[in-house]
This record gives sequence, C-alpha cells and structure tokens, in this order.
Amino acid sequence: MSTSRRAVLAGAAAAGLAMSAAGTAVAHDRKKPTKELFGKLADGTKIYRWSLENGGTRLKVLSYGGIVQSLEIPDRRGRYTNVSLGYDDIAAYVAGTTFFGATIGRYGNRIAKGRFTLDGTAYQLSVNDGENSLHGGAKGFNTRVFDVEGFTSGPDVGLHLYYTSADGEMGYPGTLRTRVTFTLTAAGDWRIDYRATTDRATVVNLTNHTYYNLAGEGSGSIEGHELTIAASRYTPTDTGLIPTGELAGVSGTPFDFRRAKSIGKDIRAGHAQLITAKGFDHNFVLDKGVTSGPRHIVTLRDPGYGRTLKIATDQPGLQFYSGNFLDGTLVGPSGHTYRQGDGLCLETQHFPDSPNQPSFPSTVLRPGETYRTTTVHSFSAT
Repeated sequence: MSTSRRAVLAGAAAAGLAMSAAGTAVAHDRKKPTKELFGKLADGTKIYRWSLENGGTRLKVLSYGGIVQSLEIPDRRGRYTNVSLGYDDIAAYVAGTTFFGATIGRYGNRIAKGRFTLDGTAYQLSVNDGENSLHGGAKGFNTRVFDVEGFTSGPDVGLHLYYTSADGEMGYPGTLRTRVTFTLTAAGDWRIDYRATTDRATVVNLTNHTYYNLAGEGSGSIEGHELTIAASRYTPTDTGLIPTGELAGVSGTPFDFRRAKSIGKDIRAGHAQLITAKGFDHNFVLDKGVTSGPRHIVTLRDPGYGRTLKIATDQPGLQFYSGNFLDGTLVGPSGHTYRQGDGLCLETQHFPDSPNQPSFPSTVLRPGETYRTTTVHSFSAT
C-alpha cells in the first residue's frame, strides 16, 4: 500500500469514514456484530452464524470450528462476491474433511506419525492423515464449538472466539485456553489475533484454513491468479508431505514466487515435489523470519476482477496449498462443484513437524507464557 493511500485511510478512520473500491472516503459502513441460527448438531447444539461488516469487507463466521463461512469483497467496479469456499449448511461442515474456512488447532499442518517427545515424555496424537496427524487430529479445533462474543472498539468491529482444549485432547498435553479474535477495521482489513495459555508444557501452532478464489466462490480455477511470496526457501517433503528437514532454495524451481507469477505457470512443471503433492502443498520459509509484529509477506491478485489480497504476519512460515485434493464431489453455496485447483490456502504458521525438527523455530508453549500471533488480510481492487 502506498504512503499516500495509508494516509488517506488513516484520516478516513479518524473521521469515522471507510474507503470505497475507488479509493475515496465514504460514510463509515461499520455494523454491529449480529448472529443468526445456522443449524444444529446431531445432539441439538445450536450453531450460530455471526456477521461482521466494516470498511467495505463483509465476513460471516460460524461458532462451529470458528469457520469463515463467507468473505465478501468488491471488485474494481464495486461488485461484491464471496471469495471463500465453503458450504451453506452445517451438516456439510460436520461431514467434510477439507477444513473449509476453519480455525485450526492445536497444531496446524502435519506432525510425523502423530508423535513427538517433549521434556523427555513421548506423546501419541490422533492420527488422521495416513500415519500422520494433520491439523490437530480427527477432532481438531475445526470440529469444536466456540463461545463467541461480538464487540465494537473505536472504528473496529469484531468477534472473540473462545475454546478450552482439555489436557489429553487428541493426545496433546496440558489444558490449553485459547482466544481467537477476528477484527474488521475501518480500512476493511481482516485481522486475526491468536492467544493461548497452558498449564503444562505443550506445542501450539494455530492458523486459519480459508480457501480463496478472488474471482468468486464456484467460479472455477485459481491458476490464473498471480501470487507473490517473500520467501527464498521452502521445506521439501517426503511422500507423506512431512518436511525432510532441508531448507531448499527456490531459485530456479517452480517454488520461486519472489516475483509475481500465475499459479498455473509452473504447477505442471514435472518437479518431483509437485508430483508428490499433486501441486503446491508446501511450507515457505519467509525471509523475514519470526517478527515482533505483522509484516507483509504475500500478495494474491486476480487479474480478471482486479481483487487483491495482501497478507502480513509475524509468523516464520506460510503454507501455500493449491487445492490439489478437491475432487469435484463437493458443492458450494453457489451450487457449483469444487474441482482440483478451484481454491487455494495461504496459512500463516510455524513449520510443519516442528516438534520433531530441532532446527526449526520452536512451537513449545510453557506455563506462565502466552502464545501470541497476528495475521492481517488487506483487500483492494484495481
């Protein structure tokens, strides 16, 4: 974002204004959080859908799984569409295995064989991805019901989502108390703040699993989207998509997104890593490393409609997943099926399998410490 545009946004926020798709100040469209019944689980538990709107961005979040069910942003002509993949009923989310829009925990991504050792004690986790544990196990945070509170704070509007994971849940040690905060700012940014504490040493790696298609949910392939990732290295994987421990350079490989290129440009290049994963499903080692605050690391743009997503984070890694396992059997709210490559994920994170890789940044959380991490999504259209 240019310095001049930042100044305009700051002035607009201070004056209680938002920005239109054309970049001009308009009356602030902030609305207080609202909720409606989305459905019920088999045991009768009510699941609510919360709606947020601010700064030209519209977000709908479920109490089930902390799921982003809809994310609407305008294109260059000011036309809104939902740019996140998902479902229009709770039964599909309960039955699904794609993690559409979900809050992921306790541990985003994979842990080899679902095992790790911490302080001399070995732990066996829930295994749900072949022989490995993926995204917290068979009943990770994506399957849990969060307590949700709406809030307004100055020009911002948002939700606090609370979940307490009991000691031993999915095999993880310690009672983990988590709060995930979704905020829409006056500028239309979607900010996620993760917080967690524990009463025993454990490992934590929280993230969000929204699938993006900036042309619109159900509109077809994302291979024409242009992607930039500020990463000179990535972590190659074995056949189970577990990192080998190597930090490989992206130069001269399909994994070089340091300059914007279309996702489809190299996805069929025949590289061994792309063959194993059926596309991109890899952790990128961000050049900035772990930082004290969010820094811009990713830009995604759809040339057709002009929508652009920029992501800033304090995390050291980013999982870029190109929707390789969407198989045409799932139907979204638009009534269209999702086929391979119809959506992509950009998951800010610590590296996969870090509990078993001493050279990777640590994911250990101890009593008395607070897990804190922030990711910010900014939207524009040109």
